[in-house]
Amino acid sequence: MLLFKDFIQIDKDADTAIYLQVVNALIQQIRRGQLRSGSKLPGSRELAEALSIHRKTIVAAYDELMAQGWIEMIPRKGTFVVQDLPEIKPKKLKQPEPVLPYPSQTIFTIQENRLGSFPVAVIPDPKALVINDGFPDTRLVPTESLLRELRSVGRQTAFRQYHMYGNPEGTDYLRETLANFLRETRGLPISAANAMITRGAQMGIYLTAQLLLKPGDQVVVGESSYFAATLICQQTGAQINRVPVDEYGIDVDSVEQLCKKKRIRLLYVIPHHHHPTTVTLPPERRIRLLELAATYKFAIIEDDYDYDFHYTSNPIQPMTSLDHHGSVIYIGTLSKTLVPAIRVGFIVAPENFIQAVANLRMAIDRQGDSMMEIAIAELYQNGTISRHIRKVVNLYRERRDHFCALMTDQLGDRVSFKIPDGGMAVWTKFTDSDLRQVSAKAATKGLIMSDGQRYNTGSINYNAARLGFASLNLAEQDRAIEIMASCF
Repeated sequence: MLLFKDFIQIDKDADTAIYLQVVNALIQQIRRGQLRSGSKLPGSRELAEALSIHRKTIVAAYDELMAQGWIEMIPRKGTFVVQDLPEIKPKKLKQPEPVLPYPSQTIFTIQENRLGSFPVAVIPDPKALVINDGFPDTRLVPTESLLRELRSVGRQTAFRQYHMYGNPEGTDYLRETLANFLRETRGLPISAANAMITRGAQMGIYLTAQLLLKPGDQVVVGESSYFAATLICQQTGAQINRVPVDEYGIDVDSVEQLCKKKRIRLLYVIPHHHHPTTVTLPPERRIRLLELAATYKFAIIEDDYDYDFHYTSNPIQPMTSLDHHGSVIYIGTLSKTLVPAIRVGFIVAPENFIQAVANLRMAIDRQGDSMMEIAIAELYQNGTISRHIRKVVNLYRERRDHFCALMTDQLGDRVSFKIPDGGMAVWTKFTDSDLRQVSAKAATKGLIMSDGQRYNTGSINYNAARLGFASLNLAEQDRAIEIMASCF
C-alpha cells in the first residue's frame, strides 16, 4: 500500500479533477510495467484511506479505468489489471505540427469608418494622481448602505420575483420610485409609465438614436459637444450639423436658421453644465428650443447627466417639465451621483416612446440588473441618496473653489477658465502652451491628465480640457496643480 501512496501524488489545488489524477497515475504505472497484467489493486476504501481522499473518488477512478479497458472487477475476488492490456507499445513521436496563429483580421469586410472611434478607457495605476474628465469621488459612495440593500434583496422572500426575467423597461419599483423623485425635485409631471431604466445615460442616448434616426437624417449638436453622443448619431448614418456654443449654451438663433434650410430630425443638448464647456442654458433659450421643436416637429434629447450638482443657486427645471407637445426625450444617470461602475440611468418620455424603445432594448439587452435596481430604489426610499447628494454637493463646492483658486494663483495667465456654476470639472484653455506637451510631461512626473484631443472637432483645436476637481481632495489638488505648473 505504501507503494501506491508513493506513485499516486494528489494535488488538490490543480485544475485536473482528483479522480483523474488517480486514473493518470495508475495508467502511467501500468505503461511502465510497475503494475503488470493480472496485478491486484487495493479495494476502494483501502486506497482512499491511504491517499487521504474520499472513497467515492476512488470508485470514480476505477470506473473510468474500467471504461478505458485497463482494469476489471472479478466478483468476490477484487479489482485486477486486465490480462489483455490496451496497446501500450511506445510509438514514435511525430514531429509537432506548427501551431497557426489566430487571425488578426476577418476575411469579411467591416464598415469600421461608419462606426467612428471611441476613446479607449485606460485604467491608471491606483496610486497615480489623476485629473479626470469630471467624475465623482468613488471614496464617498455609501457602499455599506448599497451592499446592505443588495443582501436584503438576495435574502428576502418578497424580492425573489426579481431574481427571474423582468420587464425591459426596468423594475416597476424603481420606475415608480424614480418618477416620484423626479416629480418632487425636477417638476416633471410624469408617472412610472413614462420612465425606463437603462444601463447609464449612454445606453439611453444610443437607444434613442437607433430608434429615431436613419441614414441621411439631419441632427443638430453644439460646437463643441459631448463626443460620444455625436459618434452615436453618426453611427446611424445621420448627418451632423454643428451650431455654436457660447457662454450661455447652444445658439438657438443658429438652430432656427438650420430649421429653415433643412428638415431637422433630432437635436442633442446638455442644458446643465454643457459638455465640455460646463455652461448652463438659460430659461429663455430653453423655451425657444421647445417652440422650435413644436414648430418643426423634431425631437430633443435633453441630456441632464449631472442635474443635482449645482453650486451657486438652485438648478433650472428641465425643459421636459415645460414640454406640452411630446418633443423631449429626457435622459439622466446615477453613475455621476454614485460611481461610474454602477450602470443605472433612465429615459423619460411619452408612453409610446417608452414602449418602442423597450422593444428595441430587448434586441441587445433583455433587461437591466433587477437586483441592483431594487437596491437603488430602497436607497431612494430610505433617503440615503438624498443625504448623499446633499453631502457631496457641499464637498464638491469646496473642492471647486479650492481648485480654481489654485489655478489662478499658480498657473496665472497660462490658462483661462470660468468658475463653473455646477458639475465636476472646469473647462480650461491653455493660452501659451501645447496641452499635448503639458500632458505628456505631467505623466512623467506622476500626474495623469487629458491632452484635450477628444474635445477637438474637425479642424478646430481648442487646446483645452475638462479638469475634474470632484474626485480630488484638497491635498491631492495641491499636488496636481504643483506638478502642472512645473510642466509649462
